[in-house]
Amino acid sequence: MSGKNGAIKLVAGNSNPALAQGIANYLKLPLAKAVVRRFADMEIFVEIQENVRGADVFVIQSTSFPANDHLMELLIIIDALRRSSARRITAVIPYFGYARQDRKPGPRTPISAKLVANLVTRAGTDRVMTLDLHAGQIQGFFDIPTDNLYASPVMVRDIRERLKLDNIMVVSPDVGGVVRARGLAKRINAPLAIIDKRRERAGESEVMNVIGDVSGYTCVLVDDIVDSGGTLVNAADALLENKAKAVYAYISHGVLSGGAAKRIANSRLKELVITDSIQPAKEILAAGNIRILEIASLIGEAIGRTAAEESVSSLFD
Repeated sequence: MSGKNGAIKLVAGNSNPALAQGIANYLKLPLAKAVVRRFADMEIFVEIQENVRGADVFVIQSTSFPANDHLMELLIIIDALRRSSARRITAVIPYFGYARQDRKPGPRTPISAKLVANLVTRAGTDRVMTLDLHAGQIQGFFDIPTDNLYASPVMVRDIRERLKLDNIMVVSPDVGGVVRARGLAKRINAPLAIIDKRRERAGESEVMNVIGDVSGYTCVLVDDIVDSGGTLVNAADALLENKAKAVYAYISHGVLSGGAAKRIANSRLKELVITDSIQPAKEILAAGNIRILEIASLIGEAIGRTAAEESVSSLFD
C-alpha cells in the first residue's frame, strides 16, 4: 500500500501492541520490523530493521502508564526514523498523556501538555494524530498539523445497538464536559443533563447536584478520561438517587489507575464502556461491568486517508 508521500510504514512502540496490530490488520499492512528494548540500566534502545527511506511512516504509541517510558520510546523512535531518511513521520498517539496539565492552575506551575508537544515536534515529527484530547486547544500547542479524532461515531454505533434510544438521556459528569456530551446527545437525538459538582467546605465530600430531570431515563455518562473512577461512581449514585432507571458510562480513555477497576466493579454503574486507546490491565478485563470498544478501524481509516491526502474530518460529519 502506498500513499502520496511514499510507501506506508507502520511502526509500533510497546505501549499498546494489540491496538497497533489491529490497525495494521485494518490497513492490510504488516507492522515494520523494529526493536524497542531496554539496556540493563533501563535506557531505551531502538532499531528500525527495514528500509524506511522515503516512506510515509506512522508511529503508533499511546503515552499511557508508565507515561515517561512510553513518551521516551516515542521520541527515540521518531529520532531513529528521522535519521533513517523517512519522508514524513506521523506520531499516532491514541492517548495523549499529560493532557490534563493544559494550563497553569496556580503560580509557578508548568503547562506540561505544551512541553510534551514541543518535545514531540522537536524530535522530528511532521504530523500528529490523536484521539479525544482532554482539551481541544491542545492542538494549538503543536506547530505542526494535528488531527484530533473522536471516538463518538464508535460509541454512537454501540449505543444504537445495545440501548433503546427513546428512553436515553446523555449526562455530562461535570460542567467542563458539556460540549462533548451535547455533541453525542445530538447524534442520537437525546436530551441532556449535567452534574454540578461542588465542595461546600474543605474536608467535606463533594455534593452532586443534577441539572435536569432524569427520572425514568436510562442515563449515559460521557467523558474523555476516567482515572480514579470516584467522580463517575458518585455521579452514578446521584443520578440513581434522582430516580434514573439505570446508569451507563461511555469514556474514551480508561486510565483507571490504582484501585479504580475494583471501585467501578463494586459501584452501581450498570456498565462502563471504554476504548482500547490504552491497553487494558488484567484487573480491568476481569471487572464484570467494564467493556472495551475497539477503535483500530477508526484510527486505521484516518491513517489511510492521511496517507492518501484525503479528508479526515469527514469521518465525523
